Amino acid sequence: MGQLITNKAMQSKPSAKDRWLTETAKRGAGRLVGRVTPTGERLFYFRYTRADGKRDTLLIGSYAERPRAGAYTVAAARAKALEWSGLLDTADGAGTTIPNRDLRGFLHEQESRARDARERAARAELAADAARRQAADEAQRRAVTLRQVFDQWRDTALTPRTRADGKRLGRKDGGQYVFEQFGRHVFPSLGDVAIANIRKPDVFAILDRLVADNKLRTANVILTDLKQLFRFAAEREIVMASPIETIKKERVGGTDAKRERSLSAAELTALPALVAAAGLTKRSELGIYLILATGARVGELMGAVKRGHRATVAELRERALKTDVKFGTVDLAARKWRLLDTKNQRDHTIHLSDFAAEKFAQLITLSGYEDWLFPDKSGTQPVSVKSFGKQLADRQRDRAAPMSHRSGASRALALPGGKWTAHDLRRTAATLMATLGTSNDVINECLNHKQSDRMTQTYVQDRRLSEQAVAFDKLGRRLCELFDGRKTNKVVAIGGRR
Repeated sequence: MGQLITNKAMQSKPSAKDRWLTETAKRGAGRLVGRVTPTGERLFYFRYTRADGKRDTLLIGSYAERPRAGAYTVAAARAKALEWSGLLDTADGAGTTIPNRDLRGFLHEQESRARDARERAARAELAADAARRQAADEAQRRAVTLRQVFDQWRDTALTPRTRADGKRLGRKDGGQYVFEQFGRHVFPSLGDVAIANIRKPDVFAILDRLVADNKLRTANVILTDLKQLFRFAAEREIVMASPIETIKKERVGGTDAKRERSLSAAELTALPALVAAAGLTKRSELGIYLILATGARVGELMGAVKRGHRATVAELRERALKTDVKFGTVDLAARKWRLLDTKNQRDHTIHLSDFAAEKFAQLITLSGYEDWLFPDKSGTQPVSVKSFGKQLADRQRDRAAPMSHRSGASRALALPGGKWTAHDLRRTAATLMATLGTSNDVINECLNHKQSDRMTQTYVQDRRLSEQAVAFDKLGRRLCELFDGRKTNKVVAIGGRR
């Protein structure tokens, strides 16, 4: 048996020079070599002869009597040397043996490949972790319910607020109306369903029930609000896309019909007698005439205050906002009603004709020392818009039988042309202006309509105030003619407390 390296030999005392220990092996197979350095370091090597005839020595590792991490026992070092010996000769594709290859280069290449493999495995593991996290995020996203997204939508998009540029955002009621509608029609079936799992048939099931119950407008309103909710969710990637974007109103409640009702000259002539006998409050009577004379919206009329108000403008505007009306100041001396807040968010000044000024003068007399011309019972804030519309609707009911807490004069304001609303009075004012020869662009300015053409909005800033004044004066004179036969160009004397 040839010479073998032993533990005893590897544990021998160091000398002044390196002590080399070499095992015997067959020729060309390479050998295990041990080394004891003068400092007492004990190492194993593999020595072999390359194909070019030069000798090369490769480090195996340090010696250890018993197995431990990072070190080799004699047996382990021998096994590693035997493994490397088997790598010295290899066969090519034709079966020819290539002797004594460059083992150092081979091991370096092998280690490089192993390192690349480890890096690929690490990248694959990172990709797998990312996929797992994405799957977890997707699962969490899919777990968010429609009700939870609604709450986020309401807090973020529906809550009223004002941007730095003064533009108002959100909804005046903070989303209360849509919350109530969803509570009745959407939440019972879909409120606790993950919004990412909701599909078009789920929404159609709600809409179809409303259509079957002949609640066509409600179906359209629900569809519109659900679309806004899903767009909100899609923008925040709570859902990948809205599943109901392609649903059209025509397929649900039908296209909303536009009201075209305006009062005819004959109806306007008959109106004062009906109003006088209808049992309306005096303020409501005057409100009817003022909308006809100014073309103002109901919310603008309900938010009117007299010049010289006691509360600050900021306080009045805040109270008006809470009551969902628009704040504006009536100045009889200047014959102007200036609206600081309007639906299209721009100031609007209405010229007061003799007819309008006379009605406002009567309102100011009624208001006493209150700031609001249409105050609620407390006198500290304006009356609700709905109150005015309800008085008109209660006196045009189809049922003649009295209803609880409703006016008994159920047909007192009925006119031949059918039911009419406060907004129909605004449309009537515009129609009268047209019949009196006022151009459409001036009528639009009188009604505070924004120009539809973007270039005109940007470059044409003239509000045609002088022509508006002429139009309002013509309208006032025409109303005098229709209501009491007055034909006058004189200024009507205006009295009352200011």
